[in-house]
Amino acid sequence: MAALTYSIAAAASPKISLRKPLPFISSKSLSFPSFKPSISLLKPLNPTKFSTLSPRECSPNPSAFPSPSSLKSRLRNGETLYGIFFLSFSPTLAEIAAFSGYDFVVIDMEHGPGGIHESLQMLRALSPTNTPAIIRLPESSAAWAKKALDLGPQGIMFPMIDSPKDAKKAVSYCRFPPEGIRGTAHPVVRASNYGINEGYLSNYMEDLLIMCQVETVDGVKKVEEIAAVEGVDCVQMGPLDLSASLGYLWDPGHKKVREMLRTAEKGALKLDPRDGGAFLAGFAMPHDPPEELGKRGYRMVSGAVDVGLFKNAALEDVRKFKISLKPDSDDEGEGDKDADEKYWSE
Repeated sequence: MAALTYSIAAAASPKISLRKPLPFISSKSLSFPSFKPSISLLKPLNPTKFSTLSPRECSPNPSAFPSPSSLKSRLRNGETLYGIFFLSFSPTLAEIAAFSGYDFVVIDMEHGPGGIHESLQMLRALSPTNTPAIIRLPESSAAWAKKALDLGPQGIMFPMIDSPKDAKKAVSYCRFPPEGIRGTAHPVVRASNYGINEGYLSNYMEDLLIMCQVETVDGVKKVEEIAAVEGVDCVQMGPLDLSASLGYLWDPGHKKVREMLRTAEKGALKLDPRDGGAFLAGFAMPHDPPEELGKRGYRMVSGAVDVGLFKNAALEDVRKFKISLKPDSDDEGEGDKDADEKYWSE
């Protein structure tokens, strides 16, 4: 048989000259060192091993099953998650937060200056770290929900949900017809890997965490009904807006605000998530730290905002320098009162 002629790229080994005829290679002598089958073809299969595998692991299309590491799965497994809100829309700071160990990052389009394009950059920064992202919408509308969901976040947060009717609308914005009214461009959007994920339409709701914010007096009155709406996974408390709704804009720690918040918490927790209820999520405050929220049944706790963390660090840095310029200054103990103070955006 005639020898095979190969065109060797310039980057190939210098021991092989270009256009040099090579002898015929038998198929028996071929080897593929990069091919490492996960199951040995030379050993009999062990059926007991495969009985322990999940449907996701055995499926030729794992994306058709909910991820065991998704926020929704972790909540169902009993975990309490700790996250951070982002108003700066800085991909660099988002990476730092992800590598620091936060369980989730909330991209805040309601109060932050960024929009859809900036949110996309945040998602791309977080993706390699496997840190889930939740997008908080600027308003509860079908248009904003559609644009945010097409980016492919793991969660979506709807602000100012005051009734079960509002909650049902929010859920419908997340679902394609006939179950909802979400507009569809699934063959070309990021959420479906630009159409490459063939199982997207079958499982797009499995991992998506739908969060409804209760942050007004009217919302608190209906919180139990809101939590019971099918499709609502989390009820997110908003203590600052709630304090404003009660007339205590400057005093979120007021006794009446705390009492109203406790009423809302009890209503949200009345129905177990396993029986159609919702998980409880919320913001820590200087007068209401994260550990206290955990004790009261919160399963998702947001402990800080990126802008607030930087502000506090910057103020402390300047303070220390100015104090160091004063003769006989003693910096010990100064600023301890405000060192851990953080501010949250509702």
